[in-house]
Amino acid sequence: MLAITVETENGQRHSRATAEQLAALVHRIGAEGDRFLVVQRIPDLPDVFLQVWHDATSDGYRLEHRDGAADRHFGTTLDGPEPVIAAMTGWARARDDWGAGLEWERLDFENPAPVPPLELGEEERGLLETRVREVIKGGYATRAQLAELAEDYLVSGDSRPVSPQQARQLVDRMWLERVAEQSAWADEETDPERLGRAFAALGKAGLTARENFTCCRPCGQAEIGGAGSPDARGFVYFHSQATDAAASGHGLTLLYGGFDGSPDTTASVGREVVAALERCGLSVEWDGDPGKAITVIPLDWRKRLVG
Repeated sequence: MLAITVETENGQRHSRATAEQLAALVHRIGAEGDRFLVVQRIPDLPDVFLQVWHDATSDGYRLEHRDGAADRHFGTTLDGPEPVIAAMTGWARARDDWGAGLEWERLDFENPAPVPPLELGEEERGLLETRVREVIKGGYATRAQLAELAEDYLVSGDSRPVSPQQARQLVDRMWLERVAEQSAWADEETDPERLGRAFAALGKAGLTARENFTCCRPCGQAEIGGAGSPDARGFVYFHSQATDAAASGHGLTLLYGGFDGSPDTTASVGREVVAALERCGLSVEWDGDPGKAITVIPLDWRKRLVG
């Protein structure tokens, strides 16, 4: 797998795509509504991306990349998909020579105007930064989602003290702090990665398994039935409030059940969930009561950012 996220014009996101999947996406583009790909690194870095545009009515492929700032934006036009695939795959693999041999031109983009400093009191700033840091630590939000959160968090009536530009600047600063922090982590599997592996196995076994699903239990219970395959036997999920608790060191609460509503099925699903978690090296608290949630604890919540 490649340490990239690929986003298509029609809104699909492909995280950690393989080289073969990336090539297939390049070959696919051209039709109305599916004419470009934007590729970001994992973790996403501000103003670092690669993109390609192709319209079926034209022969060429427009390949562009930005390397950290608006005045570091370059483009080239290629005759077919194969050189595009070669360049994009090399970029995804962080090869120094990925763009060698291509005729790049620097594109004329003005650097954005300076962003005015945030005019917030100490308490407001503290509340805002604490909330953004919590969600960054949770590890599921993109930079765009975090910027929207930061812009809206202190809104009261007609008062909007944080502009979109200020929100992006704040988020990017705090995001890069977390990127630097996680760069010091060992390459070994983390607890959130073990959790993801367990959920993937449960999904393959016929359960609807969702991480960071909806905002709360009532919403999760209302929506989980439509979130997976219609022939799923049951479900397991945790909502974003549970993510916040796990990121704060309080363990992770999992909700589960059978779609037939019977206590026996729910208990059976619970045992299946516990077994999958334990196989992946996680510790679980649950007494077998289908009316009680499953808790994953202790839990070292070091979830690597994607973006």
